[in-house]
Amino acid sequence: MAKLKAALPLAAMATPPMLAQLQEQAPALDLSPRCQITQIHYAGDEGGILCKLDFGQEDTDQAFFVSITHLTFDRRLPLAREFAAYQKHRLKRLRRSGPASASGPYR
Repeated sequence: MAKLKAALPLAAMATPPMLAQLQEQAPALDLSPRCQITQIHYAGDEGGILCKLDFGQEDTDQAFFVSITHLTFDRRLPLAREFAAYQKHRLKRLRRSGPASASGPYR
């Protein structure tokens, strides 16, 4: 987390499904896939790493927070391998836990 915070702001791209969901939440805004991560927060094992995104929209007070697993990064970034490893591990863990245990009690 310290390396990631030190690298902020950080360029990223929202995945197409995530961008579509954000467009539904803010239809008045013309959001491009390119964005900047301006803040990060760790939401525990269930939430993972959340990123506050800036899409360069001047006249909006709307904040967008998404999981880092819904973002892609330029492979030339110094932290790109660490991001990819975290995303792979996180997605594997989410698949293992399944949808039933996500809303149920901890095991």
